[in-house]
Amino acid sequence: MTRTTSEQMTRQALGAHLAWWGLRHIESDAAYFAWQREVFTPQELAILHQHIEAKRLATDGPTAEIAFYDLAAQPRSVPALYSQRYEYYLQVGSRVARHLNAAPSVLDVGCGIGLLTTFYAQQCPDCAVIGIDRSPASIALARKRAQELGLGNVRFECLDVDQQLPAGRFDLIIATHMLLQSEQDQGLPSDDWRTFHRSADVQAQQRFEQRTGVGVRLDRLLDGLAREGRMLVFEKTRQLARRITFQRALAARGLRLLEPPEPVRYCAMEDVTDDGPFYVLGVVPRLETPAWNESPEPDDAPLFDLAALRSAQAQDDQPLYENHESSAQQAWMALCDKQVLEEATREEPDGRQWHVERGRAEGFTYLYCANTFDQRQLVLIEPARAAVLETYYQEITRDIQSSEMGRA
Repeated sequence: MTRTTSEQMTRQALGAHLAWWGLRHIESDAAYFAWQREVFTPQELAILHQHIEAKRLATDGPTAEIAFYDLAAQPRSVPALYSQRYEYYLQVGSRVARHLNAAPSVLDVGCGIGLLTTFYAQQCPDCAVIGIDRSPASIALARKRAQELGLGNVRFECLDVDQQLPAGRFDLIIATHMLLQSEQDQGLPSDDWRTFHRSADVQAQQRFEQRTGVGVRLDRLLDGLAREGRMLVFEKTRQLARRITFQRALAARGLRLLEPPEPVRYCAMEDVTDDGPFYVLGVVPRLETPAWNESPEPDDAPLFDLAALRSAQAQDDQPLYENHESSAQQAWMALCDKQVLEEATREEPDGRQWHVERGRAEGFTYLYCANTFDQRQLVLIEPARAAVLETYYQEITRDIQSSEMGRA
């Protein structure tokens, strides 16, 4: 059986498993929210949204998060709430399943209601699987579902990884969307707005690990990892400023890549999510593993061909060239004899910077924006429409100054 065929069968099995749980693949936001309105009363939806907002603000530590997941774990609620992550479960569950067979003992950290944990136990009946989560209601439902499925090789414990792990060491530890839950934390800024490079600032790295909790969690998992064990890690770290700090936290603890990281793209209803990367890690000698990469990912921005742009004609008042990806910096640097008409640069007390400039180069009028959290934008138009970029420049500088005043 080829790997492709095996993966197709795994995805089919996972799809059937999700259907057993009552999950559906939802194509549109309208269809999903219509389903929610069928399941929940307006009062229940209001309470649900209150819990979601409290979890997002997280002003009382894990209390609000536990309360939300306890609420979401009510059996009647599960299909309508968890289906919004249907594609996530397919993408992550099928990747994890590739690595189960060689692991006699498996720990799934932050397992929630056991939706994927029970699938892992089904796929590998010779594995001893443990799922842990700090939501009591989630663990209660996971135990109930495992019993209904007749699974004797999985058990669930209500534990908080910030406090403890089950006794023993595990050949495979799975940690997906639970190590780095501080989605609002942007990570570590680059050295300045002209570069994507980040110096080895030990104190800044420590502050990141402390405020996000990722340092404590990684230390805890390493304590529970068998000598030649592996970790499967999947977090929201596609933003370079978060990816670099996360990778440095992994590397500082001796964790190395056993396979090249795998970026993952999936749909959440109508929204496309760039997530991950998916890491396969182990504590092994550095020379045996792929190197950590701190460069921006290759992007699919339009080719920057000045000769083609000179002969091109804008359509429907669109720019001749517009790039919002990291490669916009290379295109901006390739512009010769730039005449800067106006520019603004701001540095905050913590070292974060942003820069925006408007000018002329190569027979075009251009606008370029950059900041130390890796955002780049380059727009080129014909000189006859220069007023468009002048207005755009004023809007950007005004918006940035307003946001800075709001943070002050």
